[in-house]
Amino acid sequence: MRFILKLLLFLLCCSALLGTAFYIYTNEQLNAAVELQQPQLFTVKKGQAAGQVLNQLQIRGVVNNPLFFKVLFRLRPQLAKFKAGTYELLPNMSRQGVLDLLVSGKEKQFTISLVEGLRWRDWLIQLKNQPNLLFDQDTENTIAALESDLPSQSLEGWLLPDTYHYAMGTNASVIILMAHKHLLTVLDEAWQNRALDVPYQSSFEGLIMASIIEKETGVADERPRIAGVFVNRLNQRMRLQTDPTVIYGIGDSFDGDIKRKDLTTPTPYNTYVIKGLPPTAIAMASQLAIQAAFQPMATDELYFVAKGDGSHQFSLSLQEHNQAVRQYQLKKNN
Repeated sequence: MRFILKLLLFLLCCSALLGTAFYIYTNEQLNAAVELQQPQLFTVKKGQAAGQVLNQLQIRGVVNNPLFFKVLFRLRPQLAKFKAGTYELLPNMSRQGVLDLLVSGKEKQFTISLVEGLRWRDWLIQLKNQPNLLFDQDTENTIAALESDLPSQSLEGWLLPDTYHYAMGTNASVIILMAHKHLLTVLDEAWQNRALDVPYQSSFEGLIMASIIEKETGVADERPRIAGVFVNRLNQRMRLQTDPTVIYGIGDSFDGDIKRKDLTTPTPYNTYVIKGLPPTAIAMASQLAIQAAFQPMATDELYFVAKGDGSHQFSLSLQEHNQAVRQYQLKKNN
């Protein structure tokens, strides 16, 4: 009887020692830093088994004893509930940190910055060439469906410039829909809070104005003032006479230099010829430009001319404007 008790006690001690040793070894394995020299992308495919993921991690040098981890996963199955996706593994990240990341589903986020003042076709090229972003027939179908519901039958102006985040393999339609939704939110808010004297029959007309304002200046503080000038001209039934609309109407044949004949050649967008606003937006307008279009500065000014440094000289009368044109055009040409 004593022998049996001693044997049981011995086995219990061995078990405790083995358990302690396994606990210590487990902590060493999990807390050890991965041997990566630089950040790496690691993809867990949909339906991929934990053993296959371990093999990939071994190839990358993240784990050095896959058999141990297979045993560990049986004891702690929560460690192996990997979610499909693409993750970023960083140097000096612990093995525990890697496993936690793969279980969390927090995929590597890529960014695309869609810049104000560019046209839809410029954005389209950028979306098609964006790394890790999928542009396919589904994207084309989404674009066609959106455009068919818009008054302009084009996405020109209908996406909000911003930096958008996405995971690898995201369809470009997700970015497009997100940018469109953000634009609609900003536009609706601006329309609801518009100044009483803005001469727009719809928020769409305000969006067209915002795109012109965006193209006219890169100085944020000037946007409401330029909006005030354009609103004054519309209210007095004066032509807008803004060069960016002429350039947009010329299209691909524009060589970078507006000529006198360009100002007199009729196009639907030539505001030196047509009265009122052009039929569509001419660029993607920022939130600041949209706000300026619906909340223009109260001013009596009717003219402005570029100074050559990005800002403008504003004038009340044609005489003052002509003087400003001579002053700054002469400076530009000298």
